[in-house]
Amino acid sequence: MAVVFKKTPLICDVPFHYCPGCTHGIAHRLVAECIEEMGLQDKAISVVPVGCAVFAYKYFNVDSFQASHGRAPAVATGAKRVHPDKLVFTYQGDGDLASIGTAEIVHAAARGEKITTIFINNAIYGMTGGQMAPTTLVGQKTTTSPFGRDEVHCGYPVRISEMLSTLDGAAYIERVSLHDVPNINKAKKAIRKAFETQIAGKGFSLVEILSTCPTNWGLSPVEAIKWLKDNMIPYYPLGVFKEAK
Repeated sequence: MAVVFKKTPLICDVPFHYCPGCTHGIAHRLVAECIEEMGLQDKAISVVPVGCAVFAYKYFNVDSFQASHGRAPAVATGAKRVHPDKLVFTYQGDGDLASIGTAEIVHAAARGEKITTIFINNAIYGMTGGQMAPTTLVGQKTTTSPFGRDEVHCGYPVRISEMLSTLDGAAYIERVSLHDVPNINKAKKAIRKAFETQIAGKGFSLVEILSTCPTNWGLSPVEAIKWLKDNMIPYYPLGVFKEAK
């Protein structure tokens, strides 16, 4: 029988801990496939912080660091400067990157560190109980905003890609989504482009991936996909925000 699909060996043969319907698993596979297809499996270093992806070092079959909450870009900076020939990437959620890790990601981008960040935006704190995140939408209900996020009291959601694209050190910034097959294919192309940007030494690269969190959104996996399309994409439009020539 012809083989039509084979799991990349850069994803370890262990069960994911993610909730049913969560698209972290898809993002993991895309990252791993890009590394394999680029022939960089022996040169890749992942940096994993705290959050839903805290066990990603068990899933990516590459050398990995475990960083403190929000500090993955700082750890990745050190790894890349010591090993400039390696592909160094961080894999971070919005509670990690857009909150406690804001300073690290902003200054890594401003310095033009030759690292890549895979940024998972599901508009909520996933691992710690579904609290409001910096990316939570106005009106969105969470455990710490049970009546919906109030922009007067809590401010507005942070658009990370737009913000980082204004920095001179940022070489490639794109926002993608995992809500259907065509967009999953676009996400893979963006990840590869970000890795190519790093290998070419152009500067900092980031791919923001809109993802679902059915458990903390209180929705079924199918409903979560629709909620992402109807609510997240209008506020977080997809596309390339920065690309160095």
